[in-house]
Amino acid sequence: MNGNIYVIKAHGDKELFAPEKLIRSLKNSGASDEMASDVLKSIESLLQDGMKTSDIYRLAFSLLHKKERVAAMRYSLKRALMDLGPSGFPFENFLSEVFKRKGFTVERDMIVSGNCVDHEVDLVISSPEKRIMVEVKFHNEIGIKSDVKVALYVAARFEDIFIKQGGPTDTKKEEGWLITNTKFTQAAIEYGMCKGLTMIGWNYPSKGNLQQLIEESGLHPLTCLSTLTTSQKQTLLSEGVVLCRDVVDHPRLPSLGVNDAKLKKVIDEARSLCGI
Repeated sequence: MNGNIYVIKAHGDKELFAPEKLIRSLKNSGASDEMASDVLKSIESLLQDGMKTSDIYRLAFSLLHKKERVAAMRYSLKRALMDLGPSGFPFENFLSEVFKRKGFTVERDMIVSGNCVDHEVDLVISSPEKRIMVEVKFHNEIGIKSDVKVALYVAARFEDIFIKQGGPTDTKKEEGWLITNTKFTQAAIEYGMCKGLTMIGWNYPSKGNLQQLIEESGLHPLTCLSTLTTSQKQTLLSEGVVLCRDVVDHPRLPSLGVNDAKLKKVIDEARSLCGI
């Protein structure tokens, strides 16, 4: 690759193509060193100034899917989360399963009294040591970030709740979290740090971010699967099925037009991705 090549991000911003970022994302998905290197070489041979990052992603996914299918599915995780939409309900459902897997008790859409008003809290996750109230912000477009206005709003809500409670009502530590499937603006991060608000985004913080939480839990959304059509995935999501592992024994697949030959492919793909 000769000279500096600039690529166009989802919302039109330009940035210098960084080969190391592509290699890192491929390896994080489980691609072998050799495969990551081959994908980079193929993309560099086709790269042009002004190429869209979405086109680079599709090309990388296609190349990876031909030889290392499980890695390709993991590489698509960020977009698979967006495919849980358009509403945030399936994403909240998915997060519930992730935290249950980590040993928490999870309650959804709870009405909690604040000092001034009542608040609907998306998730309340509890362990013997602490109770965490979670505001979930879902975006179904690449490039959209949760900004400082979101952090301000969420921090104010939790402050109202905790003032009302006057501190922990038992031995549990009380915390407020903000979770999004994309990224935060720098101003939002700075405000959250100042207010002591735990914020979890796709790649924030460096340890304990959303991508890591999902990989550590061993749970992946069914939207990662390439053997199901978009329509079939949406039908399952509407019925509350969000995990690829739940597809393995799901009795509804034949009625969705999945014949015996395809059913085996779906189950094999789900088992490979989920390690079951």
